[in-house]
Formats: sequence, C-alpha cells, structure tokens
Amino acid sequence: MPKLIFREVIYMRIMAVDYGDQRTGVAFSDPTGTIAGEAFVIKEWDPGRLAEKLADEAGARGARRVILGNPLNMDGSAGPRSEKSRALGELLRERGLEVVMWDERRTTVEAHAILSANDRRGRRRRETVDAVAATLILEGYLGGMGR
Repeated sequence: MPKLIFREVIYMRIMAVDYGDQRTGVAFSDPTGTIAGEAFVIKEWDPGRLAEKLADEAGARGARRVILGNPLNMDGSAGPRSEKSRALGELLRERGLEVVMWDERRTTVEAHAILSANDRRGRRRRETVDAVAATLILEGYLGGMGR
C-alpha cells in the first residue's frame, strides 16, 4: 500500500521596509506571503521609536519576517546609509523579529519612475515614494524565493 505524504503549508505575512531619515516606507505581503499588498509611510526620525513602531505594525499584522532594504553603493560596498539600515535591523531583532537584509539599489529611482509614469508630482510623490520603494523591495524578495 503506498504511503501518503502530507506537507505542512505554513503561511506567513512578510513586511518590507525602505528606511529613510524622515519617512520610512513599509509594505506587507498578503497572508500567504505570496504577493505584495498594503503599503504606507511612517514618519519618524528617531531609530528607536521607529523600530518600536515597525515592531508594532508587524505584530498587528502577524508578520515575523522583515525584509529591510540595504542601500549598498553601486559597486556593492556598504556606505553610511547601509550602516544605518544594519543598525535598524539590530533594533528590530532585539524586538523579536527575523530580519533579512535585501540589496535595494535603485529601488527609489524605480519608485520615482513609477510615480512619474502615473503623474504623481510634488508633495503627493514625497508622501508615497517610500511606500512604493518598500513594495519594490518586497516584490524583489518574494520573486527571489522561487514562487
């Protein structure tokens, strides 16, 4: 008699973060961790308070994994922005979240291009560009998982 093998399917919502000095873009996957869904911006300049707000948002939506944009230089080296992102990653780990650093080179440039193509200018662009960048980080991660 053949054996039946059951695979356990684990669903997990994933949060992506595009860290900025004044505004930080946040995007969440759907509950299955398959596609990007909700995206918004958190306005906070203090890294400790930002980490707390991000942990609260992750907890409220059941996300345990954070994909944190790592703004490497074009040659792949880490600069000051990358170091700030790594420091935020440590603050998030201290709050019990799994953090995956993700190469986010050019995501902000791509986000601006998307918003320009959709006629978003001025203040409306500033208010949404970081959320769009976070969505691009999330989509890159989800696409790289082999789904």
